[in-house]
Amino acid sequence: MPRIFNTIRQRLLKENRFTRYLVYAIGEIVLVVIGILIALQINNGNDLRKARGREVKYLENIKTDLLANQEKVKDFIAVRTGCIEATERVIAKIDGDSIADWKAFNEDCISIYAWQRYYPINFTFRELLNTGGLAQLTNDSVKAGLLKLEQLLEKVKAEEDHFRFDSEEVIYKPLYELKDMQPMIDLHMKKEVTLRREDYDRYFADVRVKNGFLMAFLEFSTMNGQLDQVLKLSDELIAMINRELGRDR
Repeated sequence: MPRIFNTIRQRLLKENRFTRYLVYAIGEIVLVVIGILIALQINNGNDLRKARGREVKYLENIKTDLLANQEKVKDFIAVRTGCIEATERVIAKIDGDSIADWKAFNEDCISIYAWQRYYPINFTFRELLNTGGLAQLTNDSVKAGLLKLEQLLEKVKAEEDHFRFDSEEVIYKPLYELKDMQPMIDLHMKKEVTLRREDYDRYFADVRVKNGFLMAFLEFSTMNGQLDQVLKLSDELIAMINRELGRDR
């Protein structure tokens, strides 16, 4: 093709047809520019497809994390609901209800003492956030939802930190000061132990003990409320991601 163009140029010059040569030269330049633009468009198209492929992969991984985290949240809500019910039973015993099943009472107390911290499953989002890759997500609603979820998870952590501090002051400290824990631990470890109301008289009489369990009731209820919000927001995000992924089908 270059040889053909060169031949035409030489012939026009020999024939001293400068005007036609100029028109031809301009036309040749236009063709070259058009060719360059087409090549750039093809390259841009390839880059866009690659970028979209990466974005889709991230969205799929975020969705996987959200679904896994929802199952974890539901488990924590169930456990903490059990703790809320346990605090109500313990408070009733402190207020004077008889204790017919000491093993069940002991397990209610231990379930509150041995609470667990919730660690969210949000690996993909944290990776994007830490590497500055969040810009690869082109759906602004999805990005806003993920950032909102991250803020909510920070509130969950702050509430847990608050409960941890309160637990050390108003649950653990009175227990360590007022109660011999050996029988409680032995019974929890399936050993034969006999517990009596008299063993708890001093413990129950201290107002810090009841207040500690009341605080646990409030804190577990608050934390469960926050986790319910995590579930709701996760549902919204999964629906948005499904719609975004549906664009490629």
